[in-house]
Amino acid sequence: MRSTVVVRLLWCIPLMLISPLLLASASWDMTPGVTDISHQVFNLHRTILYVCIAIGLGVFGMMFWSILHHRKSKGAVAAHFHESTVVEIIWTIIPFIILIGMAIPATKVLVAMNDTGDSTMTIRVTGSQWKWNYEYLTYDADKDVGVSFYSVLSTPREQYERQGKGFGSGNTPDFKNHPNYLMEVDRPLVIPSGQKVRFLITSDDVIHAWWVPAFAVKRDAVPGFVNEVWANVPVGKEGVFRGRCAELCGKDHAFMPIVVEAKSKADFKVWLAEAKTRAEAEAKAAAASVDYKFPSLEAGVKEGEQVYVARCAACHQVSGEGLPPMFPALKGSKIANDKAHLKDHIHIILEGKNAMPSWKAILTPREMAAVTTYERNAWGNTTGDLVQPSEFAK
Repeated sequence: MRSTVVVRLLWCIPLMLISPLLLASASWDMTPGVTDISHQVFNLHRTILYVCIAIGLGVFGMMFWSILHHRKSKGAVAAHFHESTVVEIIWTIIPFIILIGMAIPATKVLVAMNDTGDSTMTIRVTGSQWKWNYEYLTYDADKDVGVSFYSVLSTPREQYERQGKGFGSGNTPDFKNHPNYLMEVDRPLVIPSGQKVRFLITSDDVIHAWWVPAFAVKRDAVPGFVNEVWANVPVGKEGVFRGRCAELCGKDHAFMPIVVEAKSKADFKVWLAEAKTRAEAEAKAAAASVDYKFPSLEAGVKEGEQVYVARCAACHQVSGEGLPPMFPALKGSKIANDKAHLKDHIHIILEGKNAMPSWKAILTPREMAAVTTYERNAWGNTTGDLVQPSEFAK
C-alpha cells in the first residue's frame, strides 16, 4: 500500500514539470496580442508563471523528498523541537525577496498601461444595455471630430434566440464556417495604426467592461466615472480585433461584442472623412424626419414593429410581455393602453426610466413615433393612436 502511494507521488513530479509548459503553449493561454504593451503583459505573465513553477517544484520537491526519506518503514522517528529563530527569519526573508523581485517588473508594466499621455486621439466609449457608443472627441489638431455612433450585434435576434421559422435546418448557424458568430457588429470602432489612442471608458446604466485581449485592454465602464486606457497598434499590424463586455451586465450580456478595426493612417483619414459625411447625412435625416407624417395607422405600426424588434424586444420581449419586475410588460399595460398616458409614454422613450436608456440620441423622431404607435396597437393593445414624429419634436 505504501509503495503504491510512493509511486503515485513520484508520477506527480514529471506532471508538474510538463503541465505548465503545455498550458503555456496551448491555445487557452494568454494571447501575446498585437501591441507593444500587450507583449509586455504577456512576458510578465510568463515570468511570473515560471517563478510560480520554480516555487512549486522547490516546495513539492522538498515535501516528496521528506516523505520518501523519512517514512516510517525506514525507521524514521519524528523529531521533537520548538521554534527556530533562524528558520523563521529564512522563510520570511526569502518570500520577501521573491515578492520584491516580482513587484518591480509588474509595477513597470502597470505604470506603462495607465500612462495615457502623448495620445493623438481620444475616443469616449460608453457602455449601454446592450451596445457600445463610440464618440471621437479629438484627433491631432481636430478638437471637435463630430463622429459618434452605436455599435450593435449584427446577428439577427431570431437566430441567436432560436426563434426563427424553420430553425434547425436552413436557419441554423454554421459555427464551423462562422468562427466569429455572435462577434460581428453593424459598425466597428475604427482607429489608426502607429498612433496612440486614448479611450475614456464610462457607462450610462450599469457596470460594463470594455475588453480587447489583443490590446491588453480591459477596463470597467462605471456609471458616473470615467476610466482611462490606451492602445497603439503598430504599423504593419493592421486588422480586425475582437473583444466583448467582460462584466455581467444583465440579460443580453453575452450579446455585447466589441470589434475594433485598425487602419493605416492614410486609410483612416479616408474613413474619417466618410464617417463625418455620414454623420451629417444622419443629422439631416433626423431633422427631416420631424416633418414626416405616417399616411396611415397601418404604415406606422408596420415601421414601428421593425424598430421594436431591433431595439426594444431584448428587454420587453417580442411578445410584449417583458421580464417583470426589471422589464415591465407593455402588453395590456396602463402606459400603452390609456390615451391619457400618451405623453408619459413619449416622455419615457425620450428620457428613459430606471434600467431603460434614453432613446433620443439613438433613434430619430420618426423611429420613436413609429415604435410608440406600434406599442399602442400591438398584442391586443387597441388605442388606435397614430403618433407622428412632430409629437417627439415638441
